[in-house]
Amino acid sequence: MEENQLDFTSLPILDYSLAHSLKKNEFLSQLRNALFHELVTKIKSYSIQLFDLPTSEKLRIEMCNSPHFLGYSKLAAEKTKGIDDNREQFDFGAEVPCTWKEGEPIYRRLKGPNQWPDEKYIPGFKETLLEYIKRMSDFSLEFMQLIASSLSLPPDSLNKFLDPYDKQMNRLKIVKYPSLNTLTLGSDGIVQGVGPHKDPWLTFLLQVNDVWGLQVQNHKGDWIDVPPTEGTFVVNIGLGIEAVTRGAGKRHYPELFAELENKN
Repeated sequence: MEENQLDFTSLPILDYSLAHSLKKNEFLSQLRNALFHELVTKIKSYSIQLFDLPTSEKLRIEMCNSPHFLGYSKLAAEKTKGIDDNREQFDFGAEVPCTWKEGEPIYRRLKGPNQWPDEKYIPGFKETLLEYIKRMSDFSLEFMQLIASSLSLPPDSLNKFLDPYDKQMNRLKIVKYPSLNTLTLGSDGIVQGVGPHKDPWLTFLLQVNDVWGLQVQNHKGDWIDVPPTEGTFVVNIGLGIEAVTRGAGKRHYPELFAELENKN
């Protein structure tokens, strides 16, 4: 990647349909109608409903009850570089059984069943979320093929770094960030939604509303706002892909400041 491209001042928007120019109309119909217009709309709605669950129900599926690090996390339950992350969140994953056995590497214990909210509070959520995870898993595999092809590699070159498809534990995080107006500065004078960090492999971020909050860092170290754009995902290339491509696939540092209610 050329230096001036690394020093971006706004995020480029890539039209995914160009990857299938010979089937453009079919692709647009299938992806935008089935994924964006239908499933994504449901996910956005459920994401809002999820945080309206009774506190008792949230705590019933709290992450501390799961050896697989799945479930609910309270506001400021996590830190980035020693500073509280002001976010409330739910972590889910592909529904796979725990196959870890005593004596095996502990990281294998990350795979396991989800903790689900009771359907009486949020009917249809589990079915919709699992469908979304499956579709995004398929989408990510195709996206990886495009990355490999752009580097003049065979399309499946990155697949060998992943588990077989039916054993992958892709994660999905649903997050709510409070407004800065509701937070008190820490003793260090810093308040953050989640601090600057690096993602591990490939992250697709769906911004649910039109409130600004996401920033990414360019090569020069400047923080660039990422305004919410309807019908798009923000794609972050993580450390893993950067490593296996020897730096050709550059990762960037995302950050989420707690959103301002009236930011223009």
